[in-house]
This record gives sequence, structure tokens and C-alpha cells, in this order.
Amino acid sequence: MLFIAIVLIAVAGALSFAAVEGWLNIPATALIIGRWVALSTLIYYAFARKSLTTTILISMVIGVEVGLDFPEFSQNLKVLSQIFLRLIKTIIAPLLFGTLVYGIAGHSNLKQVGRMGWKSILYFEVVTTIALFIGLAAINITKAGAGIQLPPVPGDDKLPVAKQTLTDIILHIFPENIAKSIYDGAVLEIVVFSILFGIATAMIGEKYRKPIVSFVEALSEVMFKFTNIIMLFAPVAVGAAIAYTVGHMGLGVLVNLMKLLLTLYAALAFFLLFVLLPVALLFKVPVKAFVNAIIEPVSIAFATTSSESALPKAMKAMENIGVPRKIVAFVMPMGYSFNLDGTTLYLALASVFVAQAAGIELSISTQIIMVFTLMLTSKGVAGVPRASLVILLGTLASFNLPIEPVFIILAIDELMDMARTSVNVIGNCLATVVIAKWEGEFVEQQAESK
Repeated sequence: MLFIAIVLIAVAGALSFAAVEGWLNIPATALIIGRWVALSTLIYYAFARKSLTTTILISMVIGVEVGLDFPEFSQNLKVLSQIFLRLIKTIIAPLLFGTLVYGIAGHSNLKQVGRMGWKSILYFEVVTTIALFIGLAAINITKAGAGIQLPPVPGDDKLPVAKQTLTDIILHIFPENIAKSIYDGAVLEIVVFSILFGIATAMIGEKYRKPIVSFVEALSEVMFKFTNIIMLFAPVAVGAAIAYTVGHMGLGVLVNLMKLLLTLYAALAFFLLFVLLPVALLFKVPVKAFVNAIIEPVSIAFATTSSESALPKAMKAMENIGVPRKIVAFVMPMGYSFNLDGTTLYLALASVFVAQAAGIELSISTQIIMVFTLMLTSKGVAGVPRASLVILLGTLASFNLPIEPVFIILAIDELMDMARTSVNVIGNCLATVVIAKWEGEFVEQQAESK
């Protein structure tokens, strides 16, 4: 059935291309009907497989077709993906709190928590630094911003520009009001509060510790079940997100900005193949089981452009292939603030692109200072679609660079965000397995059974 579906879609696509090029005279309505007949076989295959991952991937294909055929209607579908993101955001705080406190107070001793902490930070900073320099090298090789004609900036179209000082960055780590942190979706602040709460719980007597540990364990289980319920809506949300993107921007948006887009995708592919894959092989990560486990959370992150939407599913997937819950609960939330591989690579690339588009020559030393500034200011931006743009604007202001070229990036930012968010999720999933291996607690038998 899958083979038949692929053949039919390929034929329908070839006929549509031939009609657009003027090689064949086929009515547009007939082409649309032909494509939907081909897609119906893919839909049937999804129902037959009864796999959430398969359904999500097929819904992305259907979303592209809806966006192409019904661009105006597709603009109304954005609300479906927004509903999904809102529901996911309700999970994040209680899930992080429950799993972190249970991991620290229920299983780990405090010495192990400290050990996992420094190992995680060391791994995160090494990998993200490499990502920064790959982004820097890629944009200097392709010079995608050179020779671009800057578009006029509409007078009423203002972008938020906020400089971040070192004090702001440090204060952003510590919550002043946990309810406010939950409301704002400040992942790093929630993590710090949960870690401190877990340490405090571990230090009190058994009489008081036991009921709290039982509660947070139950809370974690409930939130994982809550996630399973919400994930039933994921195919609809993912398809709607893709349909909105294609309908809003069209496939033609790639033509003028293909060089920048290809630079980012090539740099991210290089990072995956020559950084993350060697790391996986070095730590003897079961690559096949790992890839099978991350397909679903990565596809969700790709379509929604929010790594936060993939967090609950990614945590469960890593636990299923043999990473103990206490390590998943500790490492992955930290990674969402300190291990944004895709975002840091993108920020390095985008900042130099802006200078190139503005005709400003930056020395290598200035570029290096800029990307290290971005590495610091990007902490804690995960989970918010295109929040990296705000960080980019703040950094440009700090280095007295113009913001007009950012309007060029805005045209394809959603397509770029899909790729960098997916790499963020892959990097954080791999980090949990690496730390589990480093701690000697990875359960090999679970991975082998997947």
C-alpha cells in the first residue's frame, strides 16, 4: 500500500509539474483531484498502520497539499496548531516539577545530582561551541548575505529590540515567583526551582519526605498519561501547522532566499553527521534504536517549530530506550536552556548574514565575540517559536548593526525554525543517552528490544 501510494503521488506530482511548465494541457481541477486521489491511498495506509508516528508524517504531506490547493482556507487552520501548543504548555511545568523532584529525592543521592550537573554543562558547552563555529564557517563560505538589496522597512512595522546585559542573563536563571515562571513558560526558572525543591526534599526526614516523593511520582505518571491523550491531536495540529505555512508563504518563497536556506540546512546536516553522529558512536549509543525513538518528537518539533511541544514525548522516548527517568528528568530540561545546538548554529549564521546584507565587513575576532555573546543570551529561549529572533535583534543592537536585514530573514524564518528546532530536540535526546552512558546507568537490554 505504501509503495502504491508513493507511485501515485509521484505520478500526480510529475503531471502537475508538467502542466505548470506548459508541457501538458491539463485542467487545474483535474490535477487537484488526481493529487487527492493519490493522497487518499496514503491516508488509508496511515489508518491501516495505526501508528502515531506514521500518521504525523503523513499529515505533514497532507498539510502541504492543503496549503497549496486552498491557501486562503489554510490560514484559518493555524488555530488548531495553537490549541495543541497551548495544551502542551499546560504539561511542561507539572511534568518538569514532578520528574525532577522525584529523580532527586526519590532515587538520586545529592552527590550524583552534582556529578550529573557538571557533566551535563561540560557536554552542552562543548557541543554548542562547535555548533557556533560551524554556523560561522558556513556563512563565511557561502556569503549568502552579500549583494542583497535591502527591502524598505514599513514605518508601522517595528521589531522588538532588547539588549541583554550579563546581569539580565544571570537573573533570568533564578525565579522570583514560581507562579510567574510557570505563566511565562520560563523553563530554566522552573528547572532551578524544581532542583532546589528536590534537594530540600532529599534532606528532610523520611516521615515528611515519603508523602512528597509519592505525590511527585504520581504527578509524573499522570502527566505522561495526559501527554498521551493530547498526542492523539498531534496529527491534526501538525498538518494544520504545515498547511498554514505553505498557504501563507507558498513554495515560491524558497526561490529568492534559497542560498540562505540551503546554507542553514547544509550546516545543520554537517553538524548532525560530523558532530552528533561521532559523539553517538564514541559513547556507543545504539543508533538504530535512538533514531526510531526520536522520529515522533522530532517530526512534532519540525512542524510546530517549538521544541517545547516535543518535550513530553521526547522524555518518554528516551526512557523507553533505556535512559533512567531520573537522568531524563534532570538532563533534558537543562538541555532546553543550555544545549540549543540548532539555535546557536542559526544565530551565528544569521548575525553574520545581517552584516553581509548591510555591506558591513566584520573581522573574525568581532564575529567570534558576537557568537559567544549569542551563546550566552540564547539560554532559556527554547519552547517559544522564533524567540531566537528577539535574541538576534538584541545582539545586533549591542554591536550597532542594522536590523533591516532581519526583515529578509523573517520571510523564511519559519522554514529555518523547523530545521533548527528539530536539531535542538535531536541534540537534547542524544545528551540524555550520553550522560546515562557516562554515569553507567544506561539499560542496554531496553534499547536492544526496540
